[in-house]
Amino acid sequence: MSAIETTARSLGNNVDNLRRHNLSTLLGIVHRDGPASRSRLTKLTELNRSTIAALVGELVTLGLAREVQPEGSRTAGRPSPIVVANEKVVAFAVNPEINAITVGAVGLGGVVLDRVRMHTGNTPSVVEAVALATTEIKRMRSRLRKDVRVVGVGVALPGLVRREDGVVRLAPHLGWIDEPFSGRLSDAVGLPVSTANDASVGATAESRFGAGRGVRDLVYLNGGASGIGGGVIVEGRPLTGVTGYAGELGHTLVNSAGILCHCGATGCLETEVTQSRLLDVLGLDDPEMDELDHAIAVSESPEVRDEIDRQLTFLAVTLRNAVNIFNPRLIVLGGFLGALFEASPGTIERAIAEQTLAGPGDCVEVVRAQLRSRLLMIGAAELAFAALLADPASSAT
Repeated sequence: MSAIETTARSLGNNVDNLRRHNLSTLLGIVHRDGPASRSRLTKLTELNRSTIAALVGELVTLGLAREVQPEGSRTAGRPSPIVVANEKVVAFAVNPEINAITVGAVGLGGVVLDRVRMHTGNTPSVVEAVALATTEIKRMRSRLRKDVRVVGVGVALPGLVRREDGVVRLAPHLGWIDEPFSGRLSDAVGLPVSTANDASVGATAESRFGAGRGVRDLVYLNGGASGIGGGVIVEGRPLTGVTGYAGELGHTLVNSAGILCHCGATGCLETEVTQSRLLDVLGLDDPEMDELDHAIAVSESPEVRDEIDRQLTFLAVTLRNAVNIFNPRLIVLGGFLGALFEASPGTIERAIAEQTLAGPGDCVEVVRAQLRSRLLMIGAAELAFAALLADPASSAT
């Protein structure tokens, strides 16, 4: 029995449900995997050509996709049109940090159309963050073309976010506790807002558009000014836990003689592996990632090397645990963790080989995140696109 037949049987005889599923499947393919010919969509979905043509036509009518003719086709006969996600369907993305707020506009297909990072000079309160994000979203919206459709706002936030209502239960680095950030921002901008942990949305972005594309089991760790967060993808799906808090790998015990963490435990990863310590020894203040990479590459300071080695030693403890617990195919390191990883080639791989169980340690690969500054913009936008991707027909206006 084919995959489509299995899906059809599970959906029963409800034609509308089957059509909704097929539209979602097609839009998801061109959104996450890029442009695809009708013939390729036919092969991928196992639907017949006439069904694909009808579904593509509906996506075009809905304004979610467009068709273009292939360039330089040498195929005999009439070439199959290329189906492209419509980047004029846009979501705004917001990422509050302890010293800045980043706002972006992202089109279907993971295309970052605009991005602005605003330094705050202090840790913003919820009211300040909403005000800054609202002002920039309105400015950005005014710069978009008239034919652009905005579907909503996604927020990547460094803290614990309750899945069912988007309430920020705890963002310790921001000092936010039980804050209805999604609701406040939605009221201010007049758009639906979805909020999730920044590392979780980063894991989603890398698995769909970056280093983890096509990998069904991966662990993602990101390091930034607001600490270290993690996300886990299992069998192609984010591991969320009962209320959406899973993946807090930044609070793995790495030093039993370490300092007290804000979470109440001692010696957590994010108390030992910190961006601030790395920047201090490098003499930098909130650099862009390329600047950080360059500073590490050209530094001849023993103090810098010692700090990199120290942080990598503790990072390896968390990665060892992640490999043994989750048995991932891939570990993706983002933010300054990616810079640490590339600063000492082979160090993390050797530590994993030496410290993990033979089984899970045999097949894991460690790579740096590919999306860099686009990562959280794309990941946050996926939150806003989620309902549209699940039910494209619901976007009809």
